[in-house]
This record gives sequence, C-alpha cells and structure tokens, in this order.
Amino acid sequence: MAICGTLLRTSSQVSRHLLRNFSTTANPPSHRNNHQHTHEFLQPNDFVGSWWHSDPPKDPKDAERRLALLRRDYAKQVKLIRKEYIHEVELMRLEQQRKDEAHREALRLAIEEKKKLKAEAAKLRAQERKAALEEFRQTLLKERTEKLENWRMKEKRKVEKKKEKNELLRRQSSLWIDEPELEKKLLQAIVDMIRL
Repeated sequence: MAICGTLLRTSSQVSRHLLRNFSTTANPPSHRNNHQHTHEFLQPNDFVGSWWHSDPPKDPKDAERRLALLRRDYAKQVKLIRKEYIHEVELMRLEQQRKDEAHREALRLAIEEKKKLKAEAAKLRAQERKAALEEFRQTLLKERTEKLENWRMKEKRKVEKKKEKNELLRRQSSLWIDEPELEKKLLQAIVDMIRL
C-alpha cells in the first residue's frame, strides 16, 4: 500500500512537472509562442510506465531507486530537448535577424535609388530652366537689337528730313525778297490786277 502511495505521489509530481514544462495555451498563436504550434513533438514514449507494468517492485526502496533513475533519465531528456529547443529558437532568431537586415538593406537601397532619381530629375529640371532662361535672354537681346536698329533708322530719317527741310528753306530763302522790294512788287501786282 505504501508503494502505491509513493508511486501515485511520484507519478503526479512527474505529470505536474511535464505539464508545467510543456503546457500549451488556448490563446491563438502569437509571435512568441508560434513555435508551440509549429514544433514537431516526439512520439509517445512507452518507457515511462514500463518499469511498473513489466516488473512491479516489491520493496519501496527499490521503487524509489527506480523512480530516481527514471527522474534522472527524464531530467536528461528534458535537458536535451530544452537544448534543442533553445538551439532552434536561436536559429529562428538568427533567421529573423537576417531577414530583418535584408529588408532594411533593401529599404535603404530603395531609398538611395529614389534619392538618386530625384536628384537626376532636379538636375534635368535645372538644365531645362537654364536652357529656357538662355533662350529668353537671346530673344530679349534680339528684340533690343531690333528696337535699337529701328530707333537708329527713325533718328536717321528725322535727321534726313531735317536736312531736307533746311535745304528747302535755304532754297526758298534765296528767293526771298527784301521788305521794300516786297511792297513795290505787291503794289505792282495790285495795279496789274486792277487794270485787268
């Protein structure tokens, strides 16, 4: 009877220990406990209860010794499983870190490419503005030259007209008559008209 009590206590301790270490949550998988849903568990092991069913111990000390051996073997197995689990988690972390770095690098390259394209577009716009400004300056210079030429021609015409006017006045002034002579000629013209 004592053996049964000891075995029941030990089996409940083992089951609690198992439940504590391998408990699963009812919540949906998150980033942290996603491994619980993707982890492949080992096949059930018949070794755990085999010592009781095949050859039940008659002495409680023998049962405790066997149970201690089982606990030690179980602890070794759990330790190995934990090491494997830690190794898997570390590999997953490194893989995620590699993916994050690759994503950051791709993002950085995309930003650099965007900046490069933006700089090239700005350079092209600056060249277009410079060409348009140069064309505007040439047009303005051409218009100014044409206006200056037009003004010079007008001034030249004015000078020529003034010269012609002066020449005409000079010619007419040579035909001018003095005042006393003019009076005589007017009187003569009036007399001639009266006679007619």
